[in-house]
Amino acid sequence: MEWTLRELKVFVTAAELGSFTEAAGRLHVSQAAVSRTVAALERTVGDRLLRRVPRGCELTSVGHQLLPEARRVLAEADRFTTYVSSRHGRLRLGYAWAALGRHTTPVLRQWARDHDDIDLEIVRHNTATSGLAEGLCEVAIVRAAVDERRFDSVVVGLEQRVVAFAVDDPEWARRRRLRLAEIAERTVIVDLRSGTTTQELWRGAERAPHFIESSDVVGWLDLIAAGRGVGITASATADHHPGPGVVYRPVTDGPRIPVRLVWWRDARPRGLDDLVDAVTARYAGA
Repeated sequence: MEWTLRELKVFVTAAELGSFTEAAGRLHVSQAAVSRTVAALERTVGDRLLRRVPRGCELTSVGHQLLPEARRVLAEADRFTTYVSSRHGRLRLGYAWAALGRHTTPVLRQWARDHDDIDLEIVRHNTATSGLAEGLCEVAIVRAAVDERRFDSVVVGLEQRVVAFAVDDPEWARRRRLRLAEIAERTVIVDLRSGTTTQELWRGAERAPHFIESSDVVGWLDLIAAGRGVGITASATADHHPGPGVVYRPVTDGPRIPVRLVWWRDARPRGLDDLVDAVTARYAGA
C-alpha cells in the first residue's frame, strides 16, 4: 500500500471544507486535480472516503475513521519539515560531565551576541562521544581519545587534574594539593564510558589504586560525598559541579587533560570554525 502526503493533504482539506471546489481554491489546483487525487487515495485504501452531495462532499464511514489519522500523519510531517528547515540555525554542543567548566557561560553569552543566525545549545549525554554518536548533537566536548576513522577533532585547551574527596575526609580535609602516589592508596571511583581516569595514570608506579565504577557524574559525586572513595577529574568538573559534600584539590603531578571538540568526519557543522575559535580563545586567556 503506497500513499503520498499530497493525497492525505488533499483529502483532509476537502473533508474539512466539505467541498472539492473550495479545496481546489485553498490548494491552488484545479477541481479535477482534487478529484483525481482523492480517487487515487481511495483506490489505495480500497474504500470510498468522500461522497459527493448537492452542496459539496461529506465523509463516508471509512473517511471518518481515517480523517484523524491523516491529520496526525500530516502534523508529524510538518514537525519534520520544521526540524529540517531549522536545523541549520542551531548548533548543539554535547558534553558528558562538565561542558567547558567556567568557560561555558562566557562562551554561550559571547555566541549569542555574535551569532543571531545560529543558536548554540548545550546537551548533556553521558557516553564516550557525549551524544555525538547517538545523533544528539553536531559537536561534542570530549576529554578522551576518539575514533579517528569516524570523527574529526581539535584540541581547544588543556585542563588541570583535580582530586575530589569528601569534605570531612579524616586524612585529607586540610590538604591543599595531593600527588598520584597518595591517591593510589585510596579507592578511586571512575566512569569507564566518558571519564579520563584509568590505570595508565599509574603506569610504572609502585602501586595503583583499587577502582570502582560509577555510571555518571551524579552517582560519582554521591559516592565520593558518602566516603566510598575519591575521584580524579578535570578542573572543569569542579567548576560545573561544586557539590556541598565534596571538595576538589589539584593533583600536582597529574598530566593535564586535553579538551577536544569532536564532529563527524563527513558532516562538518555550520558555525564550527567560529565555535573552535571562541572556545580556544577562552582557554588561551585562562
